[in-house]
Amino acid sequence: MTEKHSGDIQEHDEYLDKQAVAEIKVVTGDETFNQAMLKEPPRPFSSAALLLYAFSLVGFFCSTTNGYDGSLFGTLLANKVFLGFFNVQDVGIWTGIVTSMYQIGSVVAIPFIGPAIDTFGRKFGMFIAAFIIVLGVIIQGTCIHTASVGQFMGGRFLLGFGVGIIGSAGPIYVVEISHPAHRGVVTGLYNVFWPVGAIVASGAARGGLNYTGNTSWLIPLWLQIMFPGLIVALVWFLPESPRWLYVHGKQEQAKATLAKFHGNGNPESEWIKLQLWEYEAHLEMNGADKRWWDYRAVFKNRASLYRLMSNCLVSLFGQWAGNGVVSYFLVGFLVTAGVTDSITQNNLAVGMNAVQIVFAGLGACFVDRLGRRKMLIGVNAACCLCWIGVTIACSQAAMTGSKSASAATVAMVYIFQVCYSFGWTPMQALYPVEVLSFEMRAKGMAFSNLFVSIGGLVNQFGFPVALQNIGWETYIVFCVWCAVQTVIIYFLIPETKNRTLEELDAIFNSPNPRKASTEKKKLELDANANIVHFQVVGNDGTERSVL
Repeated sequence: MTEKHSGDIQEHDEYLDKQAVAEIKVVTGDETFNQAMLKEPPRPFSSAALLLYAFSLVGFFCSTTNGYDGSLFGTLLANKVFLGFFNVQDVGIWTGIVTSMYQIGSVVAIPFIGPAIDTFGRKFGMFIAAFIIVLGVIIQGTCIHTASVGQFMGGRFLLGFGVGIIGSAGPIYVVEISHPAHRGVVTGLYNVFWPVGAIVASGAARGGLNYTGNTSWLIPLWLQIMFPGLIVALVWFLPESPRWLYVHGKQEQAKATLAKFHGNGNPESEWIKLQLWEYEAHLEMNGADKRWWDYRAVFKNRASLYRLMSNCLVSLFGQWAGNGVVSYFLVGFLVTAGVTDSITQNNLAVGMNAVQIVFAGLGACFVDRLGRRKMLIGVNAACCLCWIGVTIACSQAAMTGSKSASAATVAMVYIFQVCYSFGWTPMQALYPVEVLSFEMRAKGMAFSNLFVSIGGLVNQFGFPVALQNIGWETYIVFCVWCAVQTVIIYFLIPETKNRTLEELDAIFNSPNPRKASTEKKKLELDANANIVHFQVVGNDGTERSVL
């Protein structure tokens, strides 16, 4: 514990009888966080907490917006009318070019992410991004009158540009507005709404097949306006991030927001005192987040670089575990497994998205119990095994035409989605945001978006061509790469649970953040749950006194 932490505890505790140890606990995470948990257990279903969940739901629509397109284009490629209108195939280089306009738009948006979210607040960042997406949907949808592939691509570019911003603004808002004790679960649920958008899209595309002509694909295309439209309408009813308020000279407003929603109306709550002290100690009042052009905070020291590395690795690995391939090119994937009927393909897409929602929600409930590291290591190992199964089954389907092998391939893809949804889906929004300090959070998420886009572009351009040329052998790449990701995460990625966002500074400032993050604390508590003395318990079991 730092001297400031020690002084803070002594300042707020009237008397610490160092001889009167009433209880000893061994915990993970920061000692002040755990003290607040013991002295004032959070109430997850209080009126204030329920309001916070409602506010977060609007932020979740940012994820739903992204998930809608992620599934929409994969299902549209199963629509023969759509393919005929734009003269493309469901695999090959033309498919990669058409679908990649969305990713290209996301890459172009990168320099604008920080300014959009930092300058006028997290709420405004969500609004401007959603508004751009609405414009993109209108441009994309009205191409039916011009039969212009260029206009359609332009609309998709604008969609990608808006999603590039909203994909950072949404999780930043959710992670900063959430109660520290609920941050892991709530922000983990953010990405659960990606498959919610996906199932709405795949369901709309499936329903569109009941209509003839261009109506069959225009229905799901225009429905894409729904979730960004809700954000545009509802975002002004949300409270602003208390951290953003604090660093922009609105300390009293920040304190009032914290007291109302994190302290259940009590300004003297342990959680309020803890967070306000940490805001004062850790937030830069004149930091680089005030200057749109200043990216020095992202690279200023070793701790910042380690934060950025952790952010970018997890962002990239989430794309290269294989889910993007299954989402965007499900049709081509199923064709290699012998499933060629359009109705069957769409039914499988809807079912797969339903599986994602259930298991992603379940996984989000375990992010604080299991910890981020264990989930990331476990899910990558599981994905590796699933891809081995997919490769074996798909090879048999391709070589023998066996229906049982085709069924086994589809089954393995569903098992892969179960594993991916449980472990990866909650982590994709949670981990990249929380490892960044406030000063670098918006601009750092621009780099996260860059690596997501890089991963997506590789998937979009590389996978359809590989699938067309070498078929099922493409899946061997994922077998190997998921194993590589498992090893890298084990040695480099720190644990972040049981700490406030500001308390992560101590982890990243340590010589070995990964090692420091997995150490435990042995707390000696008095009858009022005040920390009398504590020791750090190393990974080798050795103990060293701190206070």
